[in-house]
Amino acid sequence: MRAIPTLKISISGVRGVVGESLTPTLLTRFAQAFGTYVGPGAIVIGRDTRTSGEMVRQAVVAGLLSSGCRVVDLDICPVPTVQLLVRQRGARGGLAITASHNPAEWNALKFVNSAGLFLTAAQARQLLDIYHQGEYVKVLGSEMRSVEPSAGAIDLHVKAVLDALGPLPAGARRKLRVAVDSCNGAGSIVAPRLLAALGAEVFTVNTTPDGLFPRGAEPVPENLGALCDAVREYNADVGFAQDMDADRLAVVNEQGEPVGEEYTLVLATRYVLARERGPVVANLATTHVLDAVAREFDCPIYRSKIGEANVTEEMQRHGAVIGGEGNGGVIYPRINFARDSLVGMALVLHLLAATTRTVSEILGELPRAFMLKEKLACRSDRIGRVLKRVRGEYVRYPQDLRDGVKVTMPDGWLLVRGSNTEPIIRLVAEAETEEGARRMIEDLRACVEECLTT
Repeated sequence: MRAIPTLKISISGVRGVVGESLTPTLLTRFAQAFGTYVGPGAIVIGRDTRTSGEMVRQAVVAGLLSSGCRVVDLDICPVPTVQLLVRQRGARGGLAITASHNPAEWNALKFVNSAGLFLTAAQARQLLDIYHQGEYVKVLGSEMRSVEPSAGAIDLHVKAVLDALGPLPAGARRKLRVAVDSCNGAGSIVAPRLLAALGAEVFTVNTTPDGLFPRGAEPVPENLGALCDAVREYNADVGFAQDMDADRLAVVNEQGEPVGEEYTLVLATRYVLARERGPVVANLATTHVLDAVAREFDCPIYRSKIGEANVTEEMQRHGAVIGGEGNGGVIYPRINFARDSLVGMALVLHLLAATTRTVSEILGELPRAFMLKEKLACRSDRIGRVLKRVRGEYVRYPQDLRDGVKVTMPDGWLLVRGSNTEPIIRLVAEAETEEGARRMIEDLRACVEECLTT
């Protein structure tokens, strides 16, 4: 069988395995293409803590300088910090060096436009056209500038959150106790700093920014054992887990139990809508419990394709007050029009302080739902065949074909789609009962596996 390729070029940027598919030459050419696309001016760059980050940074800097850009280097910082600084500095764009939740051997480039948003599908196609044509702007050495280090970006990010939400209100309840696991990634420095500035008592797990993965990078329940232990050990009110680039956030309740990254957006939305009514946007794979929260406050909810660029585009279209993705991505435009784990932490803590209830009590008031997610290795050229098979298998139910195939059934829904970031196909099912969700995901997996093996 032909090996599954490890280079992924999509709306989410370019990702690959360092030393295999992600080479210095490819990185420099993509940076040249981006510099050509945005034109001369300031480009903000930042990276996560991966050990390959410095190599990638140097290749990117070479490509940007050679195309006449002025590079503003934030060094190690969260992706949402890069997006925030693009807006604050009035830059032509930004380039984040991170493979987010991918394993340690991967790295990637994420491209940000002058609005601080990831490139739309149309913008990404224009960038790829320039890359494939290889016709890059080239400037003389006398026109190249030195890289500008930019200290204080993390402080500016913390200040933006505090300016919008303020510290946690003082009251009869004791100081909130918070455990945080940053996976030794880009959030390692800023997350404890923000939590302390909000007024919480902070206990840290995996906050050494050395890029060594102490757990799987995705903040899913099976990777959060150390955080759960810390919540119980320190009698914390809540635990927070980030991925390597600190745009995603998962929550652990006061009993040391992961509540699932799907509920990060649910909790944040509950706090925001209680103070500011308006539309909500989430992607097709986000829990439908969010619909119940929107209905509670008589607010409309809209669904978008998967991917931050798609969500933000839909949020702009509807004037949404909050939005995001069920992978733990919270987008609150008042602070940062980006998936931002720091904003997510602040909103959840303000919710706990305002209600004086526990995470378990708040979620206990919402409809019960059970979601299961799986992924199967799959080459990109097989995905179309799989989706066609799923459409036929579930033809008797309503289907949404905007991003893979989403099927709505009497007791829940399921989704199958090719990943934008890994050579896999993702399966998601949500139902009112765990048994129902498991039955749906097993039937879906059997259908997909049969298609992949024939």
